[in-house]
Amino acid sequence: MAERRHVIAIDQGTTSTRALLFDERAMPVALAQVEYPQHHPHSGWVEHDPEDIWRDTVAMAREVLTKAGLKADEIAAIGITNQRETTMLWDRATGKPLHNAIVWQDRRTADVCAALKAAGHEALVRARTGLLLDPYFSATKLAWLLEHVPDARRRATAGELAFGTVDSFLLWRLTDGKVHATDATNASRTMLFDIHRQQWSADLLALFDIPESLLPRVGDSSEIYGHTDPALFGAAIPIAGIAGDQQAALVGHGCFAEGSAKATYGTGCFLLLNSGAEAPDPGEGLLVTTAYRFDGKHTYAIEGSIFVAGAAIKWLRDKLGIIAEAAATETLAASLPDNGGVYFVPAFVGLGAPHWQPEARALIAGLTLDSGRAHLARAALEAVAYQTADLIDAMAAGGSARPTSLCIDGGMVANGWLCQFLAGLLDVDITRPATLEVTARGAAVLAGIGVGLWDRTIVTPDSAEADHFHPAMHKDEREKLRAGWQDAIARTLMK
Repeated sequence: MAERRHVIAIDQGTTSTRALLFDERAMPVALAQVEYPQHHPHSGWVEHDPEDIWRDTVAMAREVLTKAGLKADEIAAIGITNQRETTMLWDRATGKPLHNAIVWQDRRTADVCAALKAAGHEALVRARTGLLLDPYFSATKLAWLLEHVPDARRRATAGELAFGTVDSFLLWRLTDGKVHATDATNASRTMLFDIHRQQWSADLLALFDIPESLLPRVGDSSEIYGHTDPALFGAAIPIAGIAGDQQAALVGHGCFAEGSAKATYGTGCFLLLNSGAEAPDPGEGLLVTTAYRFDGKHTYAIEGSIFVAGAAIKWLRDKLGIIAEAAATETLAASLPDNGGVYFVPAFVGLGAPHWQPEARALIAGLTLDSGRAHLARAALEAVAYQTADLIDAMAAGGSARPTSLCIDGGMVANGWLCQFLAGLLDVDITRPATLEVTARGAAVLAGIGVGLWDRTIVTPDSAEADHFHPAMHKDEREKLRAGWQDAIARTLMK
């Protein structure tokens, strides 16, 4: 039998599906990636076709094996990391989805969440899950599917249907329907999971009217969940690691120490602070979530979620046509001596932490006849830093110590101008790792740990190969910029 020293990470994101192959040092050696369509049936609605996701997942895993010249029996394990909260409902007998996936960005249940909040239910949700009542999370999306898909509620009650986030759907399909499970990090984003008792909450299932028979088993972030159908890749491969994308990035950075923090800048932006074994007071507008779980023991994190980061750059490219590629924003931003008073609040799907205003919409403020494409590009980049600063302020207000350094990853941080602006505005040291494939690396590390290939020391939060950005912004400039941002936010929130 071939020696199994490599791990495949499936990184199923909001706009693309990727597979990466990692070597015995947990470093990426091959990549396959494909974008897939987004569907917007109504304003504020966002959907994906689960069959697109499945097809692309298998194709990318096969492609990465071909690129590396490896066969399935040379792969030690597969790890899965995924866009979180995105909700799927499928037939247990056939595996066929009953409806498009409702994506985490989708706001169709905003009115339902507002009504539940007005009825006084948010305290229960907050106590059990560490989350806020918001359409971002899976529970009201699943309730919507049960109410709007013909015959779904009857079939769910009869035990004929299965619910899952993307990881659970892929696990089901990869194992040919043999395994219906998820890990604790993804479960903690559904608004149905008690993060303290680490089990599904009967109170919340009753509140949202969700039959328990729909739900997957909840496992550790590292464990052998099952094996792939041999027909998919030519041999069975253990699936031994699962984590939501933001928690996978925390692992990929090696942020296992309490107080360590990372921020991922992809479609959205997500800041996680490792809070250790005790559930923290997160601060106003922030979340408590499961960071990871090993051997049944879970670690908490405080999370701040920004809905739109890189998606704003994509909007500049695809809708306005002012850039041909995302990388152009670095040159454009650097071409200006300052932002010219232009601020861009990218609330295309509402505002996340710390405001949680699902009905807010995007705003560009401060335009003059001198404003041009460079100002819009710079404003879109600056918005990422301003929102990150707001999250750190909210964490500090809740009693957490301000991080003295921040690990960053995601497609946006290839932009050196943005990294330096972040360091200056946040007044912290920024560490950008040698490989930006941190989320996928986290999934690979979890899978490698799950089969005994590695332990946690395979990743460290800081290495000699990393890039470091140090604050170089005067306090007065920082305060002036943030005051302008707060004014723009106030305009966005005006009724």
